[in-house]
Amino acid sequence: MVSVEKTAKEMIRNGTWAFRDGTFYQALRLSNGKTGVVAYDGDFLFPENWGRGERREAREKLTFILGLDTDLDSFYAEIGDSPFAFLIEEFYGLTIPASPGPYQALVEVIAQQQVNYEFAQRTIRNLVELAGESVGELYAFPTAERIAGLSEEELKKARLGYRAGYIKSLTELYLKGELNLELWDREVDDAIKYLTRFRGIGKWSAELFLAYGLRKNVYPAGDLGLRRGIAKIFGKRPKEVKERDVRELIEPYGRWKGLLAFYILCYDRKTEMERKVKIRS
Repeated sequence: MVSVEKTAKEMIRNGTWAFRDGTFYQALRLSNGKTGVVAYDGDFLFPENWGRGERREAREKLTFILGLDTDLDSFYAEIGDSPFAFLIEEFYGLTIPASPGPYQALVEVIAQQQVNYEFAQRTIRNLVELAGESVGELYAFPTAERIAGLSEEELKKARLGYRAGYIKSLTELYLKGELNLELWDREVDDAIKYLTRFRGIGKWSAELFLAYGLRKNVYPAGDLGLRRGIAKIFGKRPKEVKERDVRELIEPYGRWKGLLAFYILCYDRKTEMERKVKIRS
């Protein structure tokens, strides 16, 4: 059984969603440009004026975002006799949250480059408030057209730093049709090779984009949090864990390797937060 509450806790706090009293709320922009807030509490709740096709699209988007069709029982059976088995109890019901669309995923991935996760979340929230569309108490994520219409200096008001330039240039390429983000049918290695041709997208960004934006079974093996999480589990120092070590440990889990990597990353975030709280007290 997927835990929406646990999954929401691991989502980027960007102002486009909320979780209150057992209900998840998501501001969406549909393919026809219409915006509204869709809710999920075990059942889907839509704006009253949305038609059948709009409700179907919104249901598919929310299922994608929350990973509601993830077969967690099979995943837990796969890792149940491994050194990672303790993660089942730690994060039972957690799935990988995904972005409502590939363009949003790209922007949010670029915003996370070379900064800690907490700071990245604040800059993304700043960008959403700067350029997004207000939908009740939430915001629909800014369109590519809206972001392209802002200057690099305006984008920097979100505290994006040099990443503002990358977001601006990649958005312009995307709108011109020179950067294709609809890589659903491409193999992971081929997609990474394609994406890393563009300035501002390195291997880490490409891997994270494919996982977060397209739900590809891939993970950023060079990520510090992932390496640090593995170091904690196996009693090593983070410096001792290299990208190849991460792959050697995670690749054998096949179709579950991306989800396992995410659980390890969440374990690292949790333990780092606990460590910081302990230091403060």
